[in-house]
Amino acid sequence: MSAHHSEHDHGHGHGDHGAHDSESHGTFKGYVTGFILSVILTAIPFWLVMGHVFSNHTTTALVIAGFAAVQIVVHMVYFLHMNGRMEGGWSLLALIFTGILLVIVLSGSIWVMYHLNNNMMHMPVKMEGMS
Repeated sequence: MSAHHSEHDHGHGHGDHGAHDSESHGTFKGYVTGFILSVILTAIPFWLVMGHVFSNHTTTALVIAGFAAVQIVVHMVYFLHMNGRMEGGWSLLALIFTGILLVIVLSGSIWVMYHLNNNMMHMPVKMEGMS
């Protein structure tokens, strides 16, 4: 078995991945930049909520959702190394398809829950018997 293995050994080490270009892998500087951006994009929404910066809760939720979207992009670029050139663009196409499906599922779920809430028969709450 070892003779068969040594015949086909072409000097490739265990960590050698062949034709991968060095541009697709991250650098230390890239990882540190991504980490710092992630910490900032986590700390700002935390401060917004804990400091009660916005009086309207809807505004706070929308701003936090915006920071979450930006943080998703930071993670995809700096940690997952996704770009338009990767795998001939198929990774980006799969990401767009996943985003479309996510929007459809979430908006459909919210729509159904909203209409279920509006169409339910509201019962008056009797406070006398609850003591």
